[in-house]
Amino acid sequence: MKKILTLVLVSALGGLITLGSYKLYFEKESDLAVKSEDKPQFVVPVNNTNNRSINSNVNTPSFVDAADKTLDAVVHVKNTAIVSGQNSFEDFFFGRSSQRAQVGTGSGVIIDAQGYIVTNNHVIAGARDISITLNNNKTYTAELVGTDPKTDIALLKIEPDEALPFLTFGDSDQAKIGEWVLAVGNPFNLTSTVTAGIISAKSRDLSGKSEQSFIQTDAAVNPGNSGGALVNTNGDLIGINTAITSQTGSYVGYSFAVPSNIARKIVYDIMEFGSVQNVVLGIRGGALNGKVAEELNTDETEGFYVSGIESDSGAEKAGIKSGDIIKKLDQIEINKFSDLSGYLKTKQPNDIVDVTLLRDGDTKIVPVKLIKNETQVVPMVGLVKPATKKDLKRYDLEYGVKISNLTDNKRLSEYWKNNNVEEGSIILSINEEKVSSIDDVKRIIDSRSDYEPLTLEIMNIKGEKDRFYFR
Repeated sequence: MKKILTLVLVSALGGLITLGSYKLYFEKESDLAVKSEDKPQFVVPVNNTNNRSINSNVNTPSFVDAADKTLDAVVHVKNTAIVSGQNSFEDFFFGRSSQRAQVGTGSGVIIDAQGYIVTNNHVIAGARDISITLNNNKTYTAELVGTDPKTDIALLKIEPDEALPFLTFGDSDQAKIGEWVLAVGNPFNLTSTVTAGIISAKSRDLSGKSEQSFIQTDAAVNPGNSGGALVNTNGDLIGINTAITSQTGSYVGYSFAVPSNIARKIVYDIMEFGSVQNVVLGIRGGALNGKVAEELNTDETEGFYVSGIESDSGAEKAGIKSGDIIKKLDQIEINKFSDLSGYLKTKQPNDIVDVTLLRDGDTKIVPVKLIKNETQVVPMVGLVKPATKKDLKRYDLEYGVKISNLTDNKRLSEYWKNNNVEEGSIILSINEEKVSSIDDVKRIIDSRSDYEPLTLEIMNIKGEKDRFYFR
């Protein structure tokens, strides 16, 4: 009996201990849990879309139609040039010539059923003979119609025995970053080859001088593809493949194309005028960025800051002023200088563009009539433009062109100023040829090799005529 009573007491005591522990620990923990629910919880955003649908046939672009439209319109271009090698002692002794034929290849795009073909200038530069092989293996001899080294565009013509398949120009201004594109070329005469990628960027300048405005893509392009077609998924020509960035000479991830709007304008000028009709807005300045904006005490970090206006230009007549910030040309946003220069390359003299600008915090839209670019760079000197009757009368001259901007080379600039040659001085002749116009200057400069001596006859600001010789 005594043992049973002891057992009951021990059981009761164990129950009390268990109940107390529950009260002490579990109910307190529950309290804490309730209180913790009152705090806002961090939730990771999740997209519940079924990711497998991204790779479904519905959302994957088809390149079949675009390739079908493009393949037969892309050709193989072969040029044969005569180059001179270094003469050996035996060559001099036996009177042998070191000249030899050198073959270069690339691609081209048929843009007309009658046989007009666009390619790169560097594909046919220095060519004595040019041959074209179509995608059906027919071969023709091509004539060089015209070329523009600055944009690296050349126009060829063949005489086919039948109407040819061709590509129509698309609007490269409407091309979007991230858009699918095809690069089609005819490298190594293997018939047309297709690669795919996206537009990685627009208005790219590889020169560092804001002279270029390329479409950048990640579609594989190798040297033999130069001059080939960049097309969108509709098969519209939106660029002429031109360059790659590579230390090895082979494709490493980036390729560049001349936008179709620029190429189309170059082709039109060559066919209509025989030369490219470049235009100017008539402004000086530079692109904005964070550092420049801070120096100019402005909050704007994108756009083109106008620091000066050219006299008698469309910008001056339209009332654009120093200090204005250009944000758009027509509907094209201007975030860097290559945006502005690239768009102007698509325009003709006397075209009117709507310039959207900021002035003292207010937005204005100003129509500007573009004028033909009447300037030319003269090596060692700088920029020249036509001399007015007033300029010539000042020195009692009948011909010449005026120096408008001296070279940026500090040493050369000081040399000229020490000889009283400054802005406003008149160049009378280049390499013994009189110059009366910018066309004269361009013709002489373009026909001169980089290693040819340069002779200049200049009337300085003191009215003294002098000759200068450079090697």
